[in-house]
Amino acid sequence: MATVAVIDYGMGNIRSVSKALEHVSGDTRVIVTHEADEVLRADRVVLPGVGALQDCVSELKRLGLDEVIRESIRNKPFLGICLGMQALLDSSAENGGTEALGIIPGEARHFADQLKTIPGTEELKVPHMGWNQVHQAKSHPMWQGIKQDSRFYFVHSYYVTAKNESVVSATTSYGFDFTSVIDQENIFAVQFHPEKSQHAGLALLSNFLSWNGSSI
Repeated sequence: MATVAVIDYGMGNIRSVSKALEHVSGDTRVIVTHEADEVLRADRVVLPGVGALQDCVSELKRLGLDEVIRESIRNKPFLGICLGMQALLDSSAENGGTEALGIIPGEARHFADQLKTIPGTEELKVPHMGWNQVHQAKSHPMWQGIKQDSRFYFVHSYYVTAKNESVVSATTSYGFDFTSVIDQENIFAVQFHPEKSQHAGLALLSNFLSWNGSSI
């Protein structure tokens, strides 16, 4: 039986993510764990998360999961969700500068810093919270059956800026266009919460459970 490991490091809607995966799992077994060997044995890995990136990275390192994530990414499909997406970057502007895992070149920046430079965005609140359209920038197996500009549910104060345009899989507009999905080889990472995004979110999770890690 195939398995998908949801990494539990004490931050994020672990139960919501695991229940959504179970809903679409079919013959795939869903494991919620912080045990390195269980993650490494799994066929697929999910890194969810909400909250502060500094706390996220600290807990991952304390549990030895940072190296487990690096190893998993080398040989199996990997899905990052919300903070789990930002953790893959080089750094975040949070707390004057926070180091992340450095797996995908880029950084997370605060919405307010960008919005204040754009006239007419004064009424936009931070965090960016609620339903918003996701515009697919390129084809990818993870988008199978998901219509262009489908709406997904967001809750975040920081947005991703990738150094390489080639990893941008989708964008979303909130005063300006920001990267809401990145993909690199067998990594697919989303800023929104698929587990809270009803049909489109469940479709994306279902696609992940059948995805072989290729971009074609």
